[in-house]
Amino acid sequence: MYHETIRATPSWNRGEIPGPRYDCIFVSNGLSSDLGMGGFLVARVLLFFSFTVGGELHQCALVHWFSAFGNQPDSDNGMWVVTPDYSGARRNVSVIHIDSIVRAAHLLPIFDQQPLPHTLNYTKALDSFQGFYVNKYIDYHAYETVF
Repeated sequence: MYHETIRATPSWNRGEIPGPRYDCIFVSNGLSSDLGMGGFLVARVLLFFSFTVGGELHQCALVHWFSAFGNQPDSDNGMWVVTPDYSGARRNVSVIHIDSIVRAAHLLPIFDQQPLPHTLNYTKALDSFQGFYVNKYIDYHAYETVF
């Protein structure tokens, strides 16, 4: 893979339902690991920005973190489960350097027994569910990244 587009935009006007688009990513924690998802963390990009300090450009992203639920993938489907991080009612967010972004991540909602409201659309999915599967089957590179 040569490059990948990761978006963070409040107005994505493609498709039938316009709305925001904030993509999810794998973030390197700087440690290689045979445990977990290979030492990767999962986050949702809320904003890309840059600033200059002392003549040096810093390109960053504001991200909302997800935590792995458990210490192994789900036994039924082999996918890791992540949940959004919150401190009380507030999202756990932080600023990261874009060099720590490894690639895009694809999250699938974990559905419960309750029927979904007809007003729910894809633009609200990452804010509407309590847990998500990290889809390692989306493409070859994801399958090789998440084990």
